[in-house]
Amino acid sequence: MTLSTPRWWYERHGRHGRVARTLLKPVSWIWTAATARRIARATPVDVGIPVLSIGNLTVGGSGKTPVAREVLRLLRTAGIEAQALSRGYGGRLDGPVRVDPAVHTAADVGDEPLMLSAEAPVWIARDRVAGARAAVSEGARALVLDDAHQNPSLHKTLSLLVVDGETREGEWPFGDGSVFPSGPMREPMAAGLARADAVVVLLPADAPPADPELLATFGALPTFIARLEPAQAPPAGPLVGFAGIAKPWKVERALKAAGAELPDFVPFPDHAAYRPGDLAFLADRAAVFDAGLITTEKDWVRLPPDWRTRVTSWPVAARFEDEAGLRALLAHSSR
Repeated sequence: MTLSTPRWWYERHGRHGRVARTLLKPVSWIWTAATARRIARATPVDVGIPVLSIGNLTVGGSGKTPVAREVLRLLRTAGIEAQALSRGYGGRLDGPVRVDPAVHTAADVGDEPLMLSAEAPVWIARDRVAGARAAVSEGARALVLDDAHQNPSLHKTLSLLVVDGETREGEWPFGDGSVFPSGPMREPMAAGLARADAVVVLLPADAPPADPELLATFGALPTFIARLEPAQAPPAGPLVGFAGIAKPWKVERALKAAGAELPDFVPFPDHAAYRPGDLAFLADRAAVFDAGLITTEKDWVRLPPDWRTRVTSWPVAARFEDEAGLRALLAHSSR
């Protein structure tokens, strides 16, 4: 069963969900110890090419996939044969397998790899070392790891941490600092930052500048600011939005900020598989408001093919304020 992300995870002072936090603390301690032990005992494998990791400190919702896509684009426009490697979360295939968007579905390889495959060669593999070696054998000269900050199996040339920079309405990307499942953290802040080389703070297009207090959290680590910019305006007329991502409320907020007429919005759990009952419900909501349907790229690739003609995909891209600085860091790390 897939569960929705608790919104109280992202409350900095933990005013809500106190009973749940307390009851889940022992599980958090076990999770923290297991993660630390796995990382400490690992011997990372060097596969002979630069490996650039795009990860985060929290359980989803940071925007790492748009950042990974932009990193791939910058590397490839610089003439580097960069390919992506993902675990393929949500897909049934173990890999190593190269994603073919003409053949594979999100149910095969996961939604994020399917999205990235429109930009560059993408591999999925439960065994990251085997996946990296497969990519190298097929000509990869740099490897972009999607969501691997807590996976120590590969030697990393660069570790970028992506952080959700949204701090409006009482939100804080790390909540009160509690580790999963009593909070959103995958590991304690200090441990995760100690293995990072740089941080990307990702802001919504309409957000104010990054919170100075948030930026101070990262100390001396190089920090890049990026914004999630819509690739196009939402269609005119009433729309029913929906999203199955870690923070679906951010999609609702972004659509409204972009000028969408949004009489209704339906949240789903992260990586939700849209079943006939879900689709019938969405069709009913659209009929009630005489509206079209709109969702994220990541959700759109999980829809059945016959539904993709009925739903507008609303793409966004990460755009860096200091793109030249990021290019220089990537060039140095991919030599």
